[in-house]
Amino acid sequence: MTKPRKITANYVETEIDDEILLVDLDGGELFSLSGTAREIWRLIDGEQTLDEIADTVARGYSVEEKQLQRDVARFVAQLRDAALVADTNLSSANHS
Repeated sequence: MTKPRKITANYVETEIDDEILLVDLDGGELFSLSGTAREIWRLIDGEQTLDEIADTVARGYSVEEKQLQRDVARFVAQLRDAALVADTNLSSANHS
């Protein structure tokens, strides 16, 4: 099980109204996060698992929990592919 964490050296972040804008410093790509994506981004802290993030977001939205877990995993995978987040492996973290 993993806990996603932000790779802060790879992006610049700013919040405008109800939206978070991320600029990928390597590729120059712009990401606009609103709604559940914004909430998920805020919860990525290296301390919570994907299931914990999904559970927290589910409390604020009327979404089926299993569907939200899949959506969170898919969104975090996209962020990982863009090198904006990385995984903290729980098993290695517990043995360090």
